Amino acid sequence: MDDGLEQRVIALTQGETDAVALMATLACEVHHSDERFHWTGFYRVVAPELMKIGPYQGGHGCLVIPFSRGVCGACARTGEVQLVDDVEAFAGHIACASSTRSELVLPVRNASGDLIAVFDIDSDLPAAFTQADATRLQALLDQVFADVAPAC
Repeated sequence: MDDGLEQRVIALTQGETDAVALMATLACEVHHSDERFHWTGFYRVVAPELMKIGPYQGGHGCLVIPFSRGVCGACARTGEVQLVDDVEAFAGHIACASSTRSELVLPVRNASGDLIAVFDIDSDLPAAFTQADATRLQALLDQVFADVAPAC
């Protein structure tokens, strides 16, 4: 990820509290910040134990993901970052794109601490992500979504 990512995202999102607007901006900026990222986007929590695709960059994604399936589901279910070096070795992986080799999925929480989405980054390269990537992106997500109000 380029060095100016955080500053750009904060400048672009400052004062915004609409979750979808924030997601669209983040997906775009993060996707274009690193050539390792081939699909970058959000799966929004839309019902108990269910997510639907949100703003994203890259090819098509899965439209619906239950909490019970895949890397995104594992992140939503546990509330923990999922750093997967080899998606083929992840039991229950959902192959939205056959070219994906590794994946990083992070929880997205609103001001009340409720899970509102997961942020999914896929790469066509094996072991493309590091713990440093996860830490850096989680801190950015936490800062950007800190003022998003709970859903009505």
